Amino acid sequence: MVGVSRNAVALATLVSLLLTYGCCAQQRHLNYTSKLAKASSSPWLPAKATWYGAPTGAGPDDNGGACGYKHVNQYPFMSMGSCGNEPLFKDGMGCGACYRIRCVGDRSCSGKPETVMITDMNYYPVAKYHFDLSGTAFGAMAKPGLNDKLRHSGIIDIQFRRVRCQHQGLNVGFHVQHGSNPNYLAVLVQYANQEGTVVRMDLMQSTRNGSPTGTWEPMTHSWGAIFRRDTSRPLQGPFSLRIRSESGKTLVAKQVIPANWKPDTAYRSNVQFR
Repeated sequence: MVGVSRNAVALATLVSLLLTYGCCAQQRHLNYTSKLAKASSSPWLPAKATWYGAPTGAGPDDNGGACGYKHVNQYPFMSMGSCGNEPLFKDGMGCGACYRIRCVGDRSCSGKPETVMITDMNYYPVAKYHFDLSGTAFGAMAKPGLNDKLRHSGIIDIQFRRVRCQHQGLNVGFHVQHGSNPNYLAVLVQYANQEGTVVRMDLMQSTRNGSPTGTWEPMTHSWGAIFRRDTSRPLQGPFSLRIRSESGKTLVAKQVIPANWKPDTAYRSNVQFR
């Protein structure tokens, strides 16, 4: 009876932990100090992993997340997204970072590394580094045919390392967010190949005849991978955007947002990190 009681207590504890920690929160705004990520040559580090959403889904029910990305069930995300706790999410500055992960210690683990991207935020970590993975990404670490069995394991041990992102065929994209207007411009940046993340964005307006002004104006980090510019005077497009990655690399997308821009619209540039 003692053995049965202990097993029951252990099972109840595991279920409680999964209910508490196994899903990403929907809160958007935090103020944490960001740190530079490890380089792609970083060693494997220990972490914990859980999963949320549908067993074979992309995580959030709306295929979005706290980074602001949409359609994370499609290329280049391919449902291989993850919430990261603050050392990984970095108040949004970690959005878009790619990691190789592999599970260890569970009999269902294949031990084969898989690549995931930070697309969401986990506010209830169970370890120093906690990946709350999509059901698809969690199951991908299993041996063939044992995806569901691994997902039923709950909280598992994994190892991770930072790697370069591979968004073949894509240039950096800029999505003008809902609510943007002549005095408020909010822009989501995504598909930063190789670098993965963007930590700064500057804007250059144009004169009335459409020529660049030559003056860069810093944008404010809003939340996730979104930067904004608030002004008392109406902004004058077309807009050029300059972005900087964690490693310090800089790209300039000249007049990437046209003068007749519209909210809820994506604009693709002709530049990419190499």
